[in-house]
Amino acid sequence: MNPFTLFIIGILQAILLLLLAPLYSGFARVMRAKIHSRTGPPLMQNYRDIRKLMTRQEVVSEQAGWIFRVTPYVNLACMFLAAMVIPALTTASPLEAAGDLILIVYLFALPRFFLAVAGLESGSSLAGIGARRELLVSALAEPILLLVIFVMALLTKTTNLGRISAEVATGVFPFSLAYLLGLAAFAFAAYIEMGKLPFDLGEAEQELQEGPLAEYSGRSLAILKWSVYLKQLVLVALFMALFIPFGAMTELSIVAFILALIVFPLKAALWYFIAAIFENAMARTRFMNAPAVVWMALGMALLSFVFYLANV
Repeated sequence: MNPFTLFIIGILQAILLLLLAPLYSGFARVMRAKIHSRTGPPLMQNYRDIRKLMTRQEVVSEQAGWIFRVTPYVNLACMFLAAMVIPALTTASPLEAAGDLILIVYLFALPRFFLAVAGLESGSSLAGIGARRELLVSALAEPILLLVIFVMALLTKTTNLGRISAEVATGVFPFSLAYLLGLAAFAFAAYIEMGKLPFDLGEAEQELQEGPLAEYSGRSLAILKWSVYLKQLVLVALFMALFIPFGAMTELSIVAFILALIVFPLKAALWYFIAAIFENAMARTRFMNAPAVVWMALGMALLSFVFYLANV
């Protein structure tokens, strides 16, 4: 596939992920409600909330500076760019020259930094607590993600996302114990980043889970919520690209494109379904006790690296 075609596919898949992200988040909420034997919100409720917030007046704190104002746009732009770079519909990275794992790490880190600073800058104690929680989640999940990404780069001898995805999809990649442990650790870290129990409280969105968003309103809040939904789906897409790229296009054709458009949403729906089942099997715990659970995922990531060194 030539670079221009890949670029067009990248834009199309980023728009697709942007449009589907609120739907999958709504699906997770419906699943949680059904498991709790509650009626729950409608599947399309997130779209209605975003549309409603877009029309509402925006109120900004007097203490808020430029970081607070640009954070919603930085978050959405970074996640949209990540959605373009990750090979979700094709095994080649749509932005071949820039599509490596290091860029993805920065695209996830930059929004978190802006969101944390914006929460502290707003002058709200609640937003400040939320910002500290964001940084704690980052400290828990990012070392695991980075270590697994490092192991995958060592196994494939490249940091290019497209090449890693193509090697796994075509069977060139050796399915070793290091790979399987990396898969499990990355899935666990992605689960943490998606804000599920016991690491976060799904029903306490404004007060705890989305604490840094507490001072936002109107259009800015709508954009931030949309970027949070998109981040969750981008994480799922990254997991699929690294470990389960099957169904993605290996060459350009109408049939392969349609198949990729069908397979990727199904794989993402299966991820959200399993995550909802796993989340509802977990007991709530104090947020500060969550690191004790994370040691298991960190241990798997470390074992993955050790098994790579031992060539197992």
